[in-house]
Amino acid sequence: MFEYDPETKRQSSEWHTKSSPRPKKARMSKSRIKTMLIVFFDVRGIVHFEFVPQGQTVNAAFYLEVLRRLKRRVARVRADIKDAVKLHHDNAPSHTAFIVTNFLARSSTPVVPQPPYSPDLAPCDFFLFPRLKRELKGKHWESVENIQTHVTTFLKGIPVEEFQGAFQAWQTRLRKCIDAGGDYFEEF
Repeated sequence: MFEYDPETKRQSSEWHTKSSPRPKKARMSKSRIKTMLIVFFDVRGIVHFEFVPQGQTVNAAFYLEVLRRLKRRVARVRADIKDAVKLHHDNAPSHTAFIVTNFLARSSTPVVPQPPYSPDLAPCDFFLFPRLKRELKGKHWESVENIQTHVTTFLKGIPVEEFQGAFQAWQTRLRKCIDAGGDYFEEF
C-alpha cells in the first residue's frame, strides 16, 4: 500500500469524440511512503492480518513467525477450524523455504499447490488485493499510520458474502486449471 498511488487508466478515462485531441497527462509516480500487508482469510472473513514493520524484509524467518502468530490466532478466534486449515499462497521464496515448509508439515497444515506463473489462482491476487488497491488508488494518506488505519477499517468492513463469492470463484478457477490439464493439483 502506498501513501499515494496514481489513478488507474480506467479511473482517469474521459469520453471524447474521434476528432478530439488526445488528452495530455503528466506522468505520476508512486509514493515512497509505503507499507506491506500480510493477510489470511477464509470463507467467513479475515482471520489474521498484520503490517510488515518498516524496513523489514519478508524472508523465511520472518514469514515463519507470521505463521506461528497465525496458528495462535486461529486457535483463539476460529477454534472450530484449527484442524482444518489449508493454506494457499504463491510461490514466493519465503513461502517455499525449507524452514517454512518443514513447519507446515510438522504442524500438519496442508498447502494447496500453486502452479508457477499462475497469479490468478490465489484469492488474494484475484479478489482481496485488487479490491483493496481500488479503494486506495488516487488518494493521499500522508503517513504509514493513516494507510494502516484505513486498510484495517476497510478489511473489517468487507461483507462475508464477498468472501464466500471469492471462495466460489477460487474453486471454479482451480477446477479450470485441473480441467485444462494442470497436473499440479489433486482433489482436496
